[in-house]
Amino acid sequence: MARQERALRTRRAVIEAAASVFAERGYATATIAEILERAGVTKGALYFHFESKEALARGVIDSQITADFWSPRELKLQEFVDLGMTLAYRIPREVLLQAGIRLSADLQGRQLFGSAWPAWIKVLTEQLAEAKERGEALPHLVPEETAEFFLGAWNGIQAVSEANSQWTDLNYRISVLYKHILPAIATPASLIRLDIAPDRGMRVIEGMQQHADEVVLEPSKV
Repeated sequence: MARQERALRTRRAVIEAAASVFAERGYATATIAEILERAGVTKGALYFHFESKEALARGVIDSQITADFWSPRELKLQEFVDLGMTLAYRIPREVLLQAGIRLSADLQGRQLFGSAWPAWIKVLTEQLAEAKERGEALPHLVPEETAEFFLGAWNGIQAVSEANSQWTDLNYRISVLYKHILPAIATPASLIRLDIAPDRGMRVIEGMQQHADEVVLEPSKV
């Protein structure tokens, strides 16, 4: 068990170091030597987990796709909102997401290691399909089509936000995106119940962190 935990820590250290280098330099100019230096691991340890720089980039991209930052809600469309709003809050704060954005946008690089886009489209499509089944979405909704449209709009908005303010206004911009897209897909009864405020992502994450802290403290009360 201890050996497995060490291996997981080493893998995480390598992923985080690679993300910081990719975010700063892009894929082409990033070097294994610099990643090793930042990770503080041996070359053998790195290659045990990742056989190449290409595999490292793929590992960074795959690490983005996690359900750790949104939780089940009464409305599935609120989960659709929470996914986008928590990402908007996290991007300026997490180099792993910044690296994933840069790698996914690398036209030459993604021919080698792919992008995060198909995985995000799959997650969004599943959320929208379930929302439609529950009667939260309008009958004309085509889940995959809307998911692809949303991702394209998301990418454009985050690129503009990065260029204009280094993502400091991303929460607001993504809130505006939902303001425009939701009336076209949500039933009126669902629409009036959705929280799309710019601080939604922050509140969701803080709430989840508070809950996690309470769970950790609970055993001490017994």
